[in-house]
Amino acid sequence: MDISPILNGFGVVLEPTNLLYCLIGVVIGMLIGVLPGLGPGATIAILLPITYGIGPVSAIIMLAGIFYGAQYGGTITSVLLRLPGEASSVVTVFDGFALARQGRAGTALGIAAIGSFIGGTVSILGLTLVAPVVAGFALDFGPPEYAALGILGVLLISSVGNGNRLKAVIAACVGLLIATVGRDTFTSAERFTFGSLNLAEGIDFIPIAMGLFGLSEILHNLEQRHKAVHSPVEVGDVWPSRKDLGQAKGAIGRGSLVGFVLGVLPGGGAVLSSLAAYALEKRRAKRPERFGRGAIEGVAAPETANNAAATSSFIPLLTLGIPANATMALMFGALLIQGIQPGPQLVTEHPDVFWGVVNSMYLGNILLLIMSVPMVGLFVKILRVRPAILAPITVLITLLGAYTVNNQIYDVFLVIAFGLLGYLMKKFGFEPGPLVLAFVLGSMIENSARQSLLIFGGDPTGFLTRPISGTVLALVVLVAVWPLIRAALRRRTSAPASDPVEEKIS
Repeated sequence: MDISPILNGFGVVLEPTNLLYCLIGVVIGMLIGVLPGLGPGATIAILLPITYGIGPVSAIIMLAGIFYGAQYGGTITSVLLRLPGEASSVVTVFDGFALARQGRAGTALGIAAIGSFIGGTVSILGLTLVAPVVAGFALDFGPPEYAALGILGVLLISSVGNGNRLKAVIAACVGLLIATVGRDTFTSAERFTFGSLNLAEGIDFIPIAMGLFGLSEILHNLEQRHKAVHSPVEVGDVWPSRKDLGQAKGAIGRGSLVGFVLGVLPGGGAVLSSLAAYALEKRRAKRPERFGRGAIEGVAAPETANNAAATSSFIPLLTLGIPANATMALMFGALLIQGIQPGPQLVTEHPDVFWGVVNSMYLGNILLLIMSVPMVGLFVKILRVRPAILAPITVLITLLGAYTVNNQIYDVFLVIAFGLLGYLMKKFGFEPGPLVLAFVLGSMIENSARQSLLIFGGDPTGFLTRPISGTVLALVVLVAVWPLIRAALRRRTSAPASDPVEEKIS
């Protein structure tokens, strides 16, 4: 492998102008990740016209910094306010907020920063060394594979919630139902719109997340306010202890691998990566009941995975010209604006762009770690604010974040509606996480499944004839029946132990 282009790429990154834009991108990414509602996609779309006056390398370096910088920024509100700033941070809410309530917000954010840095760095190394091989594998994924992958993701949702599995499945089904609201992608027929033009466009992720995780938490806290006196949260050292690092190191390693692999796959991305990494850790744990109550692995795994996925999602974009997600589609547009065609020829025709962007991620992740860990102390002070002050501020951030996406008051009403729904779900023991995650995956499953059936001429057995989709569906079956197999094994192992007792009694 010729390393001279890689070394030249470092020379491009270390130019003062590109260093400045890398820093600007990472800082903007962190800030917009903290602000619920204003995600990297919206920010990149807003800044896209600015890239006309910036050089190609500097522009893409800045936009890339915004994307992976936002992954950590979304963690901050997830941990401190139980408000996921990004869809990929939804899973972090479960254990991150629980740790904050225990006075360990600094530990949670510190572990998230370290995991994000390691996951991103591992993913960059993978991008540098094996991009052509992995991208070729991703090219084999078609609609059947996406559909099977989405079904597996929904099935894993039952392992994410901290409550009853049946209730988690019910919540996931509601999320899938909500994902069908709007015009049919294939026929343009309106579904569950009740004649509303707003509903005809479908329901955005932001009002759902802001309502279920923001307003519902405020309503629940207000109800509990008269039952307990609020005491300031004690925040310890932001640097994790050796014990915390020991517990998290396995989750960080596995999260890096899961995030890298799923981030390459179009349709996988940071959301599915964080979900899969969390579910994997919970299934491996000797005491899975810890998850949702403040398990450090529940923060380390998804945060490592979503940052690794954010980095590896550049592989299909830069080497194949295939955007892995909506944000990558905006990156694709930014490159086209600069007169650069992403694809297999990018490495040879524009090596400065390819290796400049790739190598800028090394520096960007270092900057992210340097800024995020020392600044954790500033963010955790939010927890010391009295509820009477924090609640209206949270409501204001939530409603403004929802409104600024489409500049429609309709989105504000949606947030209120889902806030009431989330409050009722908490009252009756339903976790909101499975609903949100199923909603995110629902559109991918439906579109991919219907495209697959068109390819197969309506024959569903076609899913089984393709190696990758068939393997994933076999894994779906295994995951579904594993609880039954485990229960049968437990009964079999406990039966011999009871025989001597029964004989003695008889």
